Amino acid sequence: MKWENNRASDQVEDRRSQPGGGGGLGGGRRGGGKGLGLGTIAVALVAGWIFGINPMTILGFLDGGTGLAPPAQTQPASAPAAAPTDDMGRFVAAVLGGTEDVWGELFRQNGAAYQKPRLVLFRGATPTACGTGQSAMGPFYCPGDQKVYIDLSFYDTLKRQLGAPGDFAQAYVIAHEVGHHVQNLMGITDKMDEMRRRVSQREYNALSVRLELQADCFAGIWAHHNHKTQAILEPGDVEEALNAAAAIGDDALQRKSQGQVVPDSFTHGTSAQRQRWFRVGLDRGDVQACDTFSARTL
Repeated sequence: MKWENNRASDQVEDRRSQPGGGGGLGGGRRGGGKGLGLGTIAVALVAGWIFGINPMTILGFLDGGTGLAPPAQTQPASAPAAAPTDDMGRFVAAVLGGTEDVWGELFRQNGAAYQKPRLVLFRGATPTACGTGQSAMGPFYCPGDQKVYIDLSFYDTLKRQLGAPGDFAQAYVIAHEVGHHVQNLMGITDKMDEMRRRVSQREYNALSVRLELQADCFAGIWAHHNHKTQAILEPGDVEEALNAAAAIGDDALQRKSQGQVVPDSFTHGTSAQRQRWFRVGLDRGDVQACDTFSARTL
């Protein structure tokens, strides 16, 4: 991936040097004194801790609108964060900058102003508006403070435990979480808040799958437009993202951790579904094409 072609975002908040963080995902103990070994992490992945909105928050779904709505809530202005200087920090800032440019233009075309999310780099654990964020959750988005949270040790997990290496696979992670921010700005999060009180857990899981697949599709939209303007894609990049999407499908994670698949418990979609919807966004670059909530088949 030619990530250096992108403008670096000034919205990366680097907390990695703050005390009390701890290490990566290699076992040991995490925030709150609870032991989280690799077995616990695998269960957490299956439970939906990975590539999604923080489970301590409310998810959202689309109401069938035909375009980008104005932002549903405002965010206080904040001073630019100090840019990270290490290679991985610069990579994250460049990917985030690409998402800002793409979504900023798409929102502008639809008569709305895009509010940039902050992206927080941390180690071990960190406070968020959605509760304490921990490495074992994987990357997540918190609507309460409109921030994406990533412990970069997750990328080692993605490569070594889930078999999904590559810088574009890493970029896909960021773009997916930013996709949740876009859903929040579109009012999708608030709508699911309403639905959660009305439906059964099984029905809510089904809505959550559609939410996550839409975020995958939004990640594809980012790749479509960012490549069109900055030529970021290199041979093999798309395959890296599709491989990552397959690795974190509910069926793949359940089969890996418990030896069987329970479709009613899916919250993120199967490997094939995640690959398909990322590809829809990548090929079409159209927000309306990502209306997973109206799709008859996923």
